[in-house]
Amino acid sequence: MKLSQVVLRHVHPADESRFNRLMQAHHYLGALPKIGNTIWYVATYKSEWVALLSYSAAALKCGVREDWIGWKFRHQYDRLHLIANNSRFLILPQHHYKNLASKILSLCRQRIQQDWLNRFGYPLLLMETFVDPSRFSGTIYKASNWHFIGHTKGYQRTRRGYSNSRTTPKLVFVQPLQRNARLLLSSDIIPDQYNAGGAKMKLTAVQMRSLPDFFKEIDDPRRAQGKRHRLHVVLAISAGAVLCGMRGYKAISDWAKALSPLMRERFGCRFQNGKRIIPCEGTIRDVLIRVDPVQLDQALQKWNEAYGAIDQSLAIDGKTMCNAIDKETGRQTHIMSAIGHQSGQCYTQKKSVLCRLKDATKKSKPTKLKSQFHFSTPSTLKERLSPLMPC
Repeated sequence: MKLSQVVLRHVHPADESRFNRLMQAHHYLGALPKIGNTIWYVATYKSEWVALLSYSAAALKCGVREDWIGWKFRHQYDRLHLIANNSRFLILPQHHYKNLASKILSLCRQRIQQDWLNRFGYPLLLMETFVDPSRFSGTIYKASNWHFIGHTKGYQRTRRGYSNSRTTPKLVFVQPLQRNARLLLSSDIIPDQYNAGGAKMKLTAVQMRSLPDFFKEIDDPRRAQGKRHRLHVVLAISAGAVLCGMRGYKAISDWAKALSPLMRERFGCRFQNGKRIIPCEGTIRDVLIRVDPVQLDQALQKWNEAYGAIDQSLAIDGKTMCNAIDKETGRQTHIMSAIGHQSGQCYTQKKSVLCRLKDATKKSKPTKLKSQFHFSTPSTLKERLSPLMPC
């Protein structure tokens, strides 16, 4: 076989059934349905299929990958879309030739970043794969300059989250698609070309379990008849949704519907007919409109004192927006931000219009306000959850 004549191309829709049939017949894990953003490739030699590859959504959690990248928890779920998992790689039985596997991986590396950009609207930064050491040693990935970064913990993904028992830990290999991939993935701010939708954030298991406890002392304004969901559960789910970037009753409801059975259990959702049920949009809206705002504010402050204590003080930083004139006042706009000293996190931003109109006509670069103030950390969660507070 002349490796120079090996061609890598997408699997056409008409060939997907053949792709699945061959994968099911010859791969020890069988065929895999499309998971998230997925691209299937087939390598051909003189129009004959010789190998099949599947790249799909990255693993939700992988400790050694997270340590290797060095990103923060708040960035992890917002940037997983920049990683693709080589979930299947199959060389068909009659085509086991020397150096064929590394040639195919090389061809894939040359084109996958642009293919991902064309199909999904953003490029990839990193590829990952998991190798079962009881069957393979990852030789083809080592020969293709993939980096071995460690082993998984051995837990398997299940419908309820992850299994309680461990299996054989997998070997983890990664391959950056550009030199600054790790730097981009772990940086506080990432260029717009790598963003996909709004910012995302995930709650830890401890935060999910703790949220309902802080709302248990709030008086329930609803009648006793017909209540299916406890007040503190509805408020906890609403608060969690807002912390994860949801805005509005519909968005909160959609976020709640997407919760896994394990997450619903952590929030304390009601168990009915063999499964955990979540409150509907109408229930969420009814609770948030009628709940006592003072009691809700006090509960949020207590939660913030317990989980928002990473910053001992905040810095108020202001910038003048060049040529940005407020329509209502006709004055130049300033943006004031509250930044945590220890974490570097921006807790909130407010717009202010303090300059005269004549100042706004000056064509100058954005300037930093001269004064900067420091004070003890306030109830930052109250600022984040302000959309929940009734008028």
